[in-house]
Amino acid sequence: MPLALLALAVGAFGIGTTEFVMMGLLPDVADDLNISIPSAGHLVSAYALGVVIGAPLLAAVTARMSRRTVLIGLMGLFVVGNALSALAPDNGWLLAARFLSGLPHGAFFGVGAVVATNMVAPERKARSVSLMFLGLTVANVLGVPVATLMGQNLGWRATFLGVSAIGLAAIAALAFLIPRDHEHTTAQGLRGELAALRSLPVWLSLGTTVAGFGALFAAYSYITPMLTDAAGYADASVTLLLALFGVGATAGNLLGGRLADHSLRGTLFGGLASLVAVLALFPLLMRTELTAAVAVVLLGMAAFATGSPLQLMVMEKASSAPSLASSANQAAFNLANAGGAWIGGLALAAGFGVTSPALAGVALAVLGLVVASLAYTVDRRRAPVAGRERIVASHVPQEAEALHH
Repeated sequence: MPLALLALAVGAFGIGTTEFVMMGLLPDVADDLNISIPSAGHLVSAYALGVVIGAPLLAAVTARMSRRTVLIGLMGLFVVGNALSALAPDNGWLLAARFLSGLPHGAFFGVGAVVATNMVAPERKARSVSLMFLGLTVANVLGVPVATLMGQNLGWRATFLGVSAIGLAAIAALAFLIPRDHEHTTAQGLRGELAALRSLPVWLSLGTTVAGFGALFAAYSYITPMLTDAAGYADASVTLLLALFGVGATAGNLLGGRLADHSLRGTLFGGLASLVAVLALFPLLMRTELTAAVAVVLLGMAAFATGSPLQLMVMEKASSAPSLASSANQAAFNLANAGGAWIGGLALAAGFGVTSPALAGVALAVLGLVVASLAYTVDRRRAPVAGRERIVASHVPQEAEALHH
């Protein structure tokens, strides 16, 4: 694997840290800015909104630019957004800064995935994407806990200054390690990129992402009350358990990337089926501390085993113009975050029990399997048509040559 993937992983590490650290800093931010916890929670939504809007928008606007330059520019915007977060004088400015910080998130992963797969042999594409995503999963193991401790001891503003420093390190790594020959990659332009989104297989792939990762966030958004109220853990233990989730996510991400290079669709179906099984067992596994810890690790493994296959599948369905579709998949991940949390919350509010969000996740994971199966059926039906088109095209020159003679 090329060393340049390290540069993408460093950028992903910074993005993953700033995305998830706000959850741990909400009380500190609320106290400092004299706002309520629910109001501070809007800072999480502002970042997610930035991701959803910025992913397709920035990918489309930069469609004709050098991908290497785009990655450096996106990370520069990331640094500016986090620096402004550290300097924000009030909640309004902080909301705007968090929205700005989220804008480059999806486009960075989308364009980065295209660059990563272009640097490796075809049989290593999924693995290259998983190595870029490695920065995101490691952020949950190391970046978020360390950044949270920094914010609690040095003030929350110090956290965002630290994340800005990670962004600067990523810019240096991108500038030195990403090959310059990517500046001469043929670009499809905005029209070509938008054309990719008119494809039914692309939309089915995006739908699988929303349903599959919606299943994860339906349960994970309420993992703390499950661990404390059902499994009996003390509040102080939750941070360590969330780090275990990051360990499981890291292992699942690497395993999924390796398996997907052998069977992309098989890995996707296997990951979604595993997610159904793990979530269905949650009410049982949350009865003791030991089995609850195992459940957290398995949840991370099952969910993130599908990350690389989903990203690569969208790129393959939009092979003529993958940057916008790849970035749109990142927006789909964040829609899954918001939608899954909302659906899990409905189950909890309906009084079905503290572990009921996991069962709501089962329904979403099954929906993901249904959409993935539909996508497979569409591909099977289109394959003979594509085959006939290739046969006709291969005979045209011969017939033309015969007529010429």
